[in-house]
Amino acid sequence: MNDEEREQTRKDFADAVNMTASKLEKWLGTDESQQVGDKSSGESTGHASGRRIVDLLKAKREDLTDSDYQHMRKVVGYVHRHLAQRPDGDVKESRWRYSLMNWGHDPVGS
Repeated sequence: MNDEEREQTRKDFADAVNMTASKLEKWLGTDESQQVGDKSSGESTGHASGRRIVDLLKAKREDLTDSDYQHMRKVVGYVHRHLAQRPDGDVKESRWRYSLMNWGHDPVGS
């Protein structure tokens, strides 16, 4: 990945992840966070991703690895796909919102 691709990935990630590291960390500790997602391997994929997102948000740019950039792209893809599936009605207390929040995006604001 070249510098231009890394910069675009960071920008896309910053646009997709609208929760701060501290807010996401606090959210991941809630029952609602832990009750959504595919938990076939114990912890849900989204919850594990959320923990990694917290680390990415806290990391210095120069410390980011190729694996980190790959995860950032995965997060961006997930958020965009999930937003396109928004259910009708109030989503404030929906599994849809909670799943997105595990991936660092709160669709009803932060």
